[in-house]
Amino acid sequence: MPRAASPHPARPGPFTIGRLARSAGVNIDTVRFYERQGLLPPAPRTAAGYRLYDEADAQRLRFIRRAKALGFSLEDIAELLRLTEDGHDRAGIKSIAEKRVADLESRIRELERMRSILAHHAAHCSGRGEVKGCPIIEALLDEIP
Repeated sequence: MPRAASPHPARPGPFTIGRLARSAGVNIDTVRFYERQGLLPPAPRTAAGYRLYDEADAQRLRFIRRAKALGFSLEDIAELLRLTEDGHDRAGIKSIAEKRVADLESRIRELERMRSILAHHAAHCSGRGEVKGCPIIEALLDEIP
């Protein structure tokens, strides 16, 4: 007896919004949000009002998700997408990436400073007794440099 066809065959498109979201590892509200922000072009709709997306939309959505995972802002992502679509050279893309690296290095320095301060105060706290006089609480009550 022949096997029945799968109700969800592996085909490139068109995608419904739910299928598109699953393919990119995001939720449906995220897809709608990116459409409102102009990162995804508005999808054509069926007569019944369902949005239909194609493989290019899925690829673009995965690009956005990966860029967000690297900490790029929506503004940076929009600029990266614009630069890829307009046939620009790599200079603009490299500039955006270098700015992101500099931002990350700055955040790492700040996190290391915070870790050092907190580790210092935690090391000076016995972890026993009353809260009054706890170096961690005292540091939080004082202005931390």
